[in-house]
Amino acid sequence: MSDTPSTLDAWLERLERQHPVSIDLGLERVARVARRLGLEAGPIAERVITVAGTNGKGSTVAMLEALGRAHGLSTASYTSPHLLRYNERLRFDGEEADDATLIAGFEAVEAARLEGETVSLTYFEAGTLAALWAIARRRPALAILEVGLGGRLDAVNVIDPDVAVVTTVAQDHAAFLGDDLEGIGREKAGILRPGRPAVLGSTSLPASVAEVADTLGAVRHTLGEDYHREAAGDGWAWQGLNAEGAALRLEALPDPGLPLDNAATALQALALAGVTLKVEACRRALAGVTLAGRMQWRGQWCLDVGHNPHAAAYLAARLAERRQAPGARRYALLGMLGDKDAEGVVMALAPVIDGWVCATLEGERTRTAAALAEVVRSAGGAVLAELDSPRAGADWLAPRLGEADEVLVCGSFFTVAEVLAGWQS
Repeated sequence: MSDTPSTLDAWLERLERQHPVSIDLGLERVARVARRLGLEAGPIAERVITVAGTNGKGSTVAMLEALGRAHGLSTASYTSPHLLRYNERLRFDGEEADDATLIAGFEAVEAARLEGETVSLTYFEAGTLAALWAIARRRPALAILEVGLGGRLDAVNVIDPDVAVVTTVAQDHAAFLGDDLEGIGREKAGILRPGRPAVLGSTSLPASVAEVADTLGAVRHTLGEDYHREAAGDGWAWQGLNAEGAALRLEALPDPGLPLDNAATALQALALAGVTLKVEACRRALAGVTLAGRMQWRGQWCLDVGHNPHAAAYLAARLAERRQAPGARRYALLGMLGDKDAEGVVMALAPVIDGWVCATLEGERTRTAAALAEVVRSAGGAVLAELDSPRAGADWLAPRLGEADEVLVCGSFFTVAEVLAGWQS
């Protein structure tokens, strides 16, 4: 086709405008194009682990990738959204996919969707299929797929996983998933498969997740029941099962700086995928794993993309553990979308924040700095400034910080991404 884009940016612009809505849950259209691409003809990798959940997906994927690589496996991971570059969404052996790989995937998807009756795809659906096509071309030893939204109807669910993981279930994306936790749990559990391991990574999942697993005949492994983590000396220990049902125990594991429940879940999922866990490889992986935008420290600044009360409560607990110098203050640079629970996030963070800088995010789902400031004041917080962008907020705060002060940049992927991009420019 003469109008086929030649650059990654041009492809992304095209994908953004080719479907009438940005989110259109359902697998019928995606499955049709997947069949045309040959994705249902065989496995895209020797092992596939799919990760769903409200919070904790990104850290679980990051630790699965690090653990797989430490055990000598070739890996592919697909995540969303990205912070700075679309290339972040697809990684091979720990490295971001290059433009040529992504463009080849988009070209393959475009040809497939136009084959016969044209199929309309959203930006996310086209990107997911392009990533799956690229992964299938390499057929790595381990592919790790992160669900974008929900589970049952998400484009990632077109692939049958060997091991399915549900990290947490909390309220988010209410416009699409509703606000009933049991219903949300059933949607997340839609990635489970009969006869295959289902790793449930929280001690407080709604009952619907286990009910779906049992109804399907998935082999359930639940944190706190079938696998465990516990403090042990200066580190922590993990106990679980391998693919044959034999008991395993790993001790003296380092804190990865990411939620330990998710670390334990990653270990259990990898073991059930048939990987023989080696303690030294696990220690090396957990000591070196990093994840941009999740409790990411840059000097005095902590960047975290958490955007719902559940994520904010975890973040507040971690910050409360930090020892601050006498007189030091901690500020929040907050920018949130209009469809998120700002009240719940602010209430969760309030005990560890001394002052707030509120920023407006661009786009149709925006929430203004003034609206955020009202939420903060209603929670009893001190609003220091209301600014028109996260970058303006960072520029306002920087010269006002004391030597021991800290800033939490939070509320949205967009908030963190804009501050990071500003520092790089």
